[in-house]
Amino acid sequence: MTRTPPTARKALLTLHLVTSLGWLGADLVLLTLGVAVLRGADPDVVYPVAALIGTVLFAPLAVAVWTVGVASALLTPWKLLRYRWVLVKLLITTAMVVLVLFLLTPNLRAAGELGAALPARDRADLVIAPAVSTGLMVIATVLSTYKPWGRMRRTGSPAPGRRSPVAGRAGA
Repeated sequence: MTRTPPTARKALLTLHLVTSLGWLGADLVLLTLGVAVLRGADPDVVYPVAALIGTVLFAPLAVAVWTVGVASALLTPWKLLRYRWVLVKLLITTAMVVLVLFLLTPNLRAAGELGAALPARDRADLVIAPAVSTGLMVIATVLSTYKPWGRMRRTGSPAPGRRSPVAGRAGA
């Protein structure tokens, strides 16, 4: 297997950071717009803006973050299934992308079309969704920073000439 050159790894990391920060920024803007409506801003003005941000910026950034993250994992020593923190981050990001594409974006489009006619219960959803998303993004960032839990356990026998990671340990 060929190693990815350091400049390519740094480029992938930079792209992942930039797209992730963009996603977080768009998320915070959507949260701010949702809170503004709950505090009395005109939904006929705010919701079309939120719909535009959600469909033109937020959804594409979500897909970009997932794609670049998977590419980074596959092309660097971290891999997708080697470390628990990478797997958890992948699961969080995948769930968020699915929710953004199939739940939040259609809801934002509906809110943009309905404006003030959007029911109050749906207005709360447009605050809760970006708030939860922001929290999950913070968790993913903490995972990337602290890299907890170590490597995944290997199953099966080790390759010929390689010792099992458990072999040689006291009590193993």
